[in-house]
Amino acid sequence: MTPTGKQHHAETATLSREETPGTGQSSAEVLQEHIVEIVSDSGEGAQRCGQSLAAIAARSGNGIWTVEIIPAEIQPPHRSVAGASGNRVRIASHRVTNVGDEADLVVAFNEQVLLSRLRAGEVKPGATILLENMWAAYPDPDIRAAYAKVRDEVKAAGYRLYEVPLEVECQKYVPDPRRGKNMFVLGMLCAIYSLDPELARAQVRFTFAKKEQKIVDANVELLDAGRAWAEQNLDLRYAIPAPPVTEPQVVMNGNAALALGVVASGMEVCAMYPITPATSASHYLSNIFEKVGCVVHQAEDEIAACTFAIGASYAGKCAVTITSGPGLSLKQEGIGLAVMAEIPLVVIDVQRGGPSTGLPTKVEQGDLMAAMFGGHGDAPKVVMAASSIEDCFYSVITARKIAETFNMVVVILTDAALATAQQPYPRPKFNADWLAPPVNQSAVPEDAHPYDWDERTGIATRFIPGQPNGMHCLTGLAHDRDSHVAYDPEINEEGLLNRSRKLAALQTTLRLAPVFGDEEGDLLLIGWGSTRGAIEEAVSMLRAEGHKVSSLHLKFLQPMASGIDAVMKRFGKVMTIENNWNDPPSDPLITPDNRRYSHLAQLLRSRWLIDVDCWGKARGQPLKPAAIVQAARAKLAQAQGEDQ
Repeated sequence: MTPTGKQHHAETATLSREETPGTGQSSAEVLQEHIVEIVSDSGEGAQRCGQSLAAIAARSGNGIWTVEIIPAEIQPPHRSVAGASGNRVRIASHRVTNVGDEADLVVAFNEQVLLSRLRAGEVKPGATILLENMWAAYPDPDIRAAYAKVRDEVKAAGYRLYEVPLEVECQKYVPDPRRGKNMFVLGMLCAIYSLDPELARAQVRFTFAKKEQKIVDANVELLDAGRAWAEQNLDLRYAIPAPPVTEPQVVMNGNAALALGVVASGMEVCAMYPITPATSASHYLSNIFEKVGCVVHQAEDEIAACTFAIGASYAGKCAVTITSGPGLSLKQEGIGLAVMAEIPLVVIDVQRGGPSTGLPTKVEQGDLMAAMFGGHGDAPKVVMAASSIEDCFYSVITARKIAETFNMVVVILTDAALATAQQPYPRPKFNADWLAPPVNQSAVPEDAHPYDWDERTGIATRFIPGQPNGMHCLTGLAHDRDSHVAYDPEINEEGLLNRSRKLAALQTTLRLAPVFGDEEGDLLLIGWGSTRGAIEEAVSMLRAEGHKVSSLHLKFLQPMASGIDAVMKRFGKVMTIENNWNDPPSDPLITPDNRRYSHLAQLLRSRWLIDVDCWGKARGQPLKPAAIVQAARAKLAQAQGEDQ
């Protein structure tokens, strides 16, 4: 409950804080950014409130990034620390690429969900808290006591606390305040952040567009009531300037971007089995896919989903299967079949905390090794990672093209931080090159073989069922160029060589991303996937302090682009930043001989024999820029001590 001592990194600029004549109210304090959290019990609409706030801010031209706060249980107990549900919204006058650090303002529908966020270290010391006060006079004395205890601790810890009568105010407009508080709070927040009332009303009408008109009207009324109450009773007024928008933007979360990427890629079949946090991608796809003549198949389990997608791909076009970590484990045998038979397949893994059932609603980058080496035997696959909401969209298009060009399995790694986060990005402009070419049904030459591997690339011309002269028996067993089962050592080795050779052929086409910062220096931070925004923000902060720190972010993890070793050698120290487990060097039992490194660090160390250190967390939360800054400073200090 006490302040953590962490410093909030975001700069603010106060242009005015004067009394507005005749109103007794303060004019807006101009900020460069603010982080807001809305938390409640499940079912009270805090997530919808946060999503709507973000949409209004985005339509105003602000940069936004949102992250859903999701309890681990489907129906957690009400008024419980474990049951906090809601949304975090980072609003800025510039483009934002990550969740940021601790929250500046929290709206809590009860003191227990507030306690959850405080204990998690997600609230900035001295932050503003708006707390529902109905519990102060609740009939149950234990609840009254629990509320009073948290309230008093919050005040003692130095937070700026406002007790808000949400229940009382909402009862003036709806019989069940649980179904109205979220829109009342949205109105309050629109007033606090000086957001356009008409944009807010339009967003509420859009949100409830499929409901009866009286429900739409009631929610607009609650929105306006919340705004009016905040204007009359709160001395909080902020304005976050919005830069001019120069091109059309879209706002969506990572799973929606994946779904749209599937459509844009030309893939026509998605086979999946519901699993958190990947399910909403298939839900979104189900709503739109049929309209363009495509199919979402919900299989009976993850294994069936994978093999259904493989069968669809074998029939002529590449298909996609979408899952999370436990589903990826179940799909491994099917993925091995696709590798051996050289059938193109796109696998999307929206990572979550593990192992086993792990943390279904929390983020982790724990599946990299499973994606690369999870199957038995040598089963080379392309593994790539999306680093932003926009990148989720374009990664699917790239993956489909690679899968069909090389007749390979391509795994796209995203994670829960991208899946539920929202961000605006430039509206994609359709390009016909995204789509797959028509299925080739011309006759196969008489002397052609189903696995006529090219000596340079390892690629064999794909036979499509129905092509004249193309009939052959497909097998998951070791086979020769005619797809005949063969156990001869030379034939087995020939197949292994050519399947691996395709990775090498793809690798020659890859170009390394530019270094963020200077090309040489004291410390290079290397990351992959959703950590990019936080890493680059941290690097900018460190460079502003005068440190010679840069970063490199990898999109392709297998194969990796050439030149990574040359970049690493230009820096005094190299450290990966990852959201997966690594043994802390400070642990009394950990030594250089037994320390387990994070996933990418292991790969870089083994490939280039360079002393790559690692830092990361596996707490089920997105990495924050301030934490990365702290880790980098420690590494720089350690390096300086070694030099002395």
